Amino acid sequence: MTQGTALVVGASHAGAQLAASLRQEGWAGEVVVVGDEGALPYQRPPLSKAYLAGKSTLEELAIRKADFYAKQQIRLVDARVESIERTDRRVVLAGGESMSYDKLALCTGGRARRLPVPGADLPGVHYLRTFTDVEQIRESAQPGRRAVIVGGGYIGLETAASLRALGLDVTVLEAADRVLERVTAPEVSAFYERLHREAGVTVRTGALVEALGGDDRVREVRLAGGDELPADLVVVGVGIQPNTELAAAAGLLVDDGVVIDDRARTSDHDIVAAGDCTSHLMARYGRRIRLESVPSAGEQAKVAAATLCGKDKTIAALPWFWSDQYDLKLQIAGLNTGYDEVVLSGDPSCDRDFTCFYLRAGELIAADCVNRPRDFASSKRTIAQRLPVDRDALLGVAAT
Repeated sequence: MTQGTALVVGASHAGAQLAASLRQEGWAGEVVVVGDEGALPYQRPPLSKAYLAGKSTLEELAIRKADFYAKQQIRLVDARVESIERTDRRVVLAGGESMSYDKLALCTGGRARRLPVPGADLPGVHYLRTFTDVEQIRESAQPGRRAVIVGGGYIGLETAASLRALGLDVTVLEAADRVLERVTAPEVSAFYERLHREAGVTVRTGALVEALGGDDRVREVRLAGGDELPADLVVVGVGIQPNTELAAAAGLLVDDGVVIDDRARTSDHDIVAAGDCTSHLMARYGRRIRLESVPSAGEQAKVAAATLCGKDKTIAALPWFWSDQYDLKLQIAGLNTGYDEVVLSGDPSCDRDFTCFYLRAGELIAADCVNRPRDFASSKRTIAQRLPVDRDALLGVAAT
């Protein structure tokens, strides 16, 4: 069936791609995208980088211009969906209005995980997930002010680089023993700690935030152990929480994300899902994974659109990611979960370009490539095709 109304909940990367792909796959009926941010679907990765630094506008971040949606007859609705009524095939909006659908797509994304400590609701405490979040941070980000960033993951470190470039005094607090501990090898963590310290950022690991203090606004960050750090603004970057409440309330299967199969179908095969809100069993890694990745969201959206149009496509692409900090681009191919060996091409203790290859039982499963796009391309191909490789070959690829 390619007639009737295809309703996309969420004006996210996945939502925008799914709507466009529905037209490409031949959906002839109505296509409606419902989002609640009051803006055209936009790119989120630049928020902590170019947008925070004031180098790009919201219009420039738009995934597609307004005239694209008009030409493709894709209707954008600014509203919040409160519930899904599967029996009646409709969604209920805030305010009580309802919208009917023949096929439904959930692209609800995620929201910033809150910091569960006293004082976390004080003015001056910010999260970074939407363009309005960034605009609020920019209002506070005056040169010379003291910014404390809670979380030494990619969002925290990207934000630190942007705020440092704006002339702020920046401190990064990471509860783990090293930054990026969950996603990189110790050598890569050490490199990024050195990079930020050389840029004037104070990095404290093993730093557990106990409370935020202040009267009318945040003034200090209190650590377990008694240290108190003065702060004019605090940015919290401790991960995201998938928006699965709509799906769960509608009786769909949820397991750290809306559960989908290889065709992006939920437990109700008239409802598909894509993006950061989904959990997908990846045979390559032998487990169910929720990927916070723009490329993954785009692929899932394309597969979901094909599924709604009755075509047989499956989710198969290799996960990949990137992070821009200062003048360096980190490109990540694959997932390094379960690696048992690391091979380095270049020296992260002194070089500003290197690759960290992750192997498991002699097989390349992931690579972190800093300013080495050729290594990234080669690694993606090797991992995806499961090509045989040895240390000398890896070092040879990197050197060419």
